[in-house]
Amino acid sequence: MSANFENYRREYTAGGLAAADLRESPIAQFEHWLEQAIKAGLSDPTAMALSTIDNEGRPWQRIVLLKGLSDGGFVFYTNFGSDKAIAMDANPKVSLLFPWNELDRQVIVGGTAKRMSLAESATYFLSRPRESQIAAWASRQSRPIAKRALLEEEVRKLRQKFADGDVPVPDFWGGYRVQPERIEFWQGGEHRLHDRFRYLRDDAAGTWDLSQLQP
Repeated sequence: MSANFENYRREYTAGGLAAADLRESPIAQFEHWLEQAIKAGLSDPTAMALSTIDNEGRPWQRIVLLKGLSDGGFVFYTNFGSDKAIAMDANPKVSLLFPWNELDRQVIVGGTAKRMSLAESATYFLSRPRESQIAAWASRQSRPIAKRALLEEEVRKLRQKFADGDVPVPDFWGGYRVQPERIEFWQGGEHRLHDRFRYLRDDAAGTWDLSQLQP
């Protein structure tokens, strides 16, 4: 069985992007676009595809949610035993993709993932809904399970275990911050003449160099 999608196409008409439109800082530019994505009503504007390379050189992607942003980088949380955490601990070079298709936009971030401090991770964990806290304890993320009922039973046991107090922060769970080294902003254009701008970090100068790329 095969399928052919060569004739499936559409024009990108949401608008162009010029250097004059861009902020000096790519973090400020990202915040501006994220705010527009939120105002446009995108269902998951903070969803991003995280790409990693494991210790055998195999790439993998999955969707995670952006939970924090600063000049220091892009923050998300996970189980330290998950496939992504194991891959990042072996090779911290990662990529993030924000696919804002409804706006004919995407943002690609390349950088280095580093574990956040226990205090930072605890602050976020304690702000989560209680059921999400319990789910973090129940799931040994990425590990095989015979059937879903076993996971649901573990959740039930943990609800009972923590019924009389706060849910403690698991020592196998926490945050990563992706420190960006390059960030690309892509705006779809008519006739495939897209607009692409890339910021590259100049560590020595502590600044960002901006260049326009051909589509």
